[in-house]
Formats: sequence, structure tokens, C-alpha cells
Amino acid sequence: MPLNSQFVLGAGSDGQAVGQPLRLANRHGLIAGATGTGKTVTLQRLIETFSDAGVAVFAADVKGDLCGLGAAGAPQGKVAERIASMPWLNHQPLAYPVTLWDVHGQSGHPLRTTLSEMGPLLLGALLELTDSQQAALYAAFKVADREGLLLLDLKDLKALLGYLKDNPHVLGEDSALFTSSSAQALLRRLAGLEQQGAEALFGEPALQLEDLLHPDRDGRGRVHLLDASRLVHEAPKVYATFLLWLLAELFEQLPERGDADKPVLALFFDEAHLLFQGTPKALQERLEQVVRLIRSKGVGVYFVTQSPSDLPDDVLAQLGLRIQHGLRAFTAKEQKALRAVADGFRPNPAFSALSVLTELGIGEALVGTLEEKGTPAMVQRVAIAPPQSRIGPLNEAERAALVRQSPLAGRYDKPVDRESAYELLTARAEQARNVEPVEPAEKRKAEPGLGDMASDLIGSAMKTALRQAANQIGRQLVRGLMGSLTGSRKR
Repeated sequence: MPLNSQFVLGAGSDGQAVGQPLRLANRHGLIAGATGTGKTVTLQRLIETFSDAGVAVFAADVKGDLCGLGAAGAPQGKVAERIASMPWLNHQPLAYPVTLWDVHGQSGHPLRTTLSEMGPLLLGALLELTDSQQAALYAAFKVADREGLLLLDLKDLKALLGYLKDNPHVLGEDSALFTSSSAQALLRRLAGLEQQGAEALFGEPALQLEDLLHPDRDGRGRVHLLDASRLVHEAPKVYATFLLWLLAELFEQLPERGDADKPVLALFFDEAHLLFQGTPKALQERLEQVVRLIRSKGVGVYFVTQSPSDLPDDVLAQLGLRIQHGLRAFTAKEQKALRAVADGFRPNPAFSALSVLTELGIGEALVGTLEEKGTPAMVQRVAIAPPQSRIGPLNEAERAALVRQSPLAGRYDKPVDRESAYELLTARAEQARNVEPVEPAEKRKAEPGLGDMASDLIGSAMKTALRQAANQIGRQLVRGLMGSLTGSRKR
């Protein structure tokens, strides 16, 4: 098979290239192995291969190492020796077109979505709600849709919850679902989310998916890296929920492509176990369905984790490419898991997959690919080809230069706060306060003189000015506490 019609992973035991047809890259995949066995370098190699083929990539950079894709490599030592052992590789030190993203906007472009786009199901999973609290959240979103209240960031949802708590009649037939206790519980959950710094994820300008798909000027696919080194430790649920949202949005927005010579986008989800850990059954079923169907949209999903057992069986059954780095088995439970991993490959009579799993060196892996007809090929022991970009992270100056030179520079960096639920509900409350009750005619005082009228006008003007100043200060305090000054878009 010509090398340009497949993505090449490395060399088999016979020294020949081992790869998989590029047109089958939308059949998803798995990169697994114990810490320190070479998963990150394998991931880097795969990303380069997709970019060279003109396929866009979105990857979570959990350890901060993948950003080395933005600089040319300098192979030496064992890396240079491996390159020399693969004469067909045509290895050239090369930097790749990288766009850096960061939810907090510190080491990349700010990455945002909106509450309206995320929806109550994913938001409920993020907040880890009970059934009754989830029902209350659905009722709140229903009112927001009915009354045209955009939920763009956390202050919008907090304002809506407070409004419904004080005006339960607005809920109509759903009033039984939204109680004072459920409102208080939701507000407490939102406060906990704010403490994790998650408010930065919600607002405007929100991520436009088409920006992920634009190729670089030289035709290579752009590599979009989410700096998750802080997020995955401080707010793992936020990290997982964002990736689930991205997957769902791609499924809903991308058109059907049918059979194609290559995918349009490859997604790499590191720490993949977080996507399924503690996920409500309804959401997990939805995720499994999306993974099964999104291949027809031209999207390949690649999970990166320590063990295949971190993924549900229904997801494992859908994976075409399997790259398994070395595993260790010291306990009876680990040995059982090791056998399950070996049994997941199509056997190769040349060796025992179970034995090789504990013998693999750094940068070696058992690889199960797909043949031309889409059927599993026999497992092979593969020496992974080194990447052409730098193995290791960029320094701060290099990261800053990538952000400045990005084609998206200036598009997402400045937050926008347009009129949404918070502003509309604040205006309603202000209007209600300004409506004074009309006294009966018999209790009205005599008509005031000009002096009294002037005094009243001055007093009214002072009250209005004071009230506006107080509202502005209050609004600034709320925004300061919530940490986000952003809004969102409505589709």
C-alpha cells in the first residue's frame, strides 16, 4: 500500500512500515499504556501524520508536552538511531501549525462555550445533580427558552434561578418541579463550580467549530491544543464535560460525508477515563451513541488512557486502531486485566501478545490496525516512529509567540458581554421597583406648588442617580466574584 494513502505508525519486527488506511481513520482508536511507556510520543506521531494529510486535529495537552509540535525537532541519541533504522520514513525536523487554547486564557486563546449551547443534560452532569435537581434545571431552561432569556454565562443562570424562586407562577405547569430547596441546591452547586474557576469556560466569544477545521496556508491540517495541565487536576469534571460538549456539537453541526478518503477532524482525548467516570447513565448512553455515529461525519475519536478497562465495553467495541504500550501486572487483578487486553487483539501466530505486553520497551507497542476491507489485522509488535517536531514542551516565550502569530489572534482574546438573562431580569426588577402604588383620590394631597415640584424633581433625580450607581457597583461586585465578564452567542 502506498505510504501516502495510510498513516504510518512505525516499523514491525521485519523492519517494514506498519500503518492503517487513512480512509479508515474515522473508525476511532485507543492509545493505552502505563506511565512512562511512550504514549505521549506516540500521540505526537499520530497528530503529525494527520496534519500532514490535511486533517485538522484537536487534542487535550494534559502534561504540557504536546505543545512541542510547534517547534522543529532535534533528534539525537536513541531517537536518531531509531530514525536511521527506518529508511522509508523520510524524517525531516519540522514544526507544525499549532493553535494554543486555554480555558483561563493564560497560555493560549480563551476557550468558551455558553450555558445555552451546553444544555441542561451536560450541565447537570457537570454539577452532579440529583434527579430532583436535574428536573428543576430542566424547568429553568424551559422558562428561559419560552421567554427569550439567553443563558450565556453563570451570572445569567444565577439571575434566572433567583427570578424563578421569587416568581414561581412563571413556571406554570412545571412549578412542582422547581422548589425553593431545589433552587438553593442549584445555587450552591454553581458556587462550587465558581470555586473551581469554571466560570471562565462560559461566555462570549464562544468557540466556532469552523475555526477548528480551517487548514493552514500550506495545506496541512492545523493542530489545536487545549492546555489542560491545570484544568484536569483542579477541575476534572469541567475538563470532561467540555470534551463531551465538543463531541456532541460536532455531531450535531457537521454534515454527513459518507465514505471519504480521509476524515475532516481527529479528536484526541487524554485521561479518557474522566469522560466516563461518574457519568449519569443517560449521558453515557448518549455518548456511546455519538461515538458510534460520528464517524459518518468524518470525525475520528482517539482515546488516550492507561488501560483499555478505563473505557466502557460498548465504546471499546467500536475502536478500529489499538495501540497498546507496555503494562505491568503484579496482582491477580492486574494479570486478569492483562489477559483481557491481549485477547482484544487478533492473534498473531508469530508471538504471544500476553507475553509481549510485559516485555515492551519505551516507544514500543502492540498495534492492531484495520485492513483495507475494515477487518482487524493481526497484532504486530511495533517500534513507534519518532515525531518530526520537538519531543518536549515549548518555553513560555515560544508559547507566547505562537499565540501572537495565530490566525485567530484577537478573535477570541477580548471577552464580550451582551444583553442576556442577567441584564433582562435586572431591568425587570428595576422596573418593578419604580412602579409606585396609586393612592385613592380621597387620600391624595393638594396640588403642590412650583417649589414643591422642583424639590420633588431634584429628589427624584438624586434617587435615580444613586440607584444607578448602586446597581453598577452591585453588578461589578457580582462580576468580580464570578470572575467572568463574558457573554455568548445565540444560534
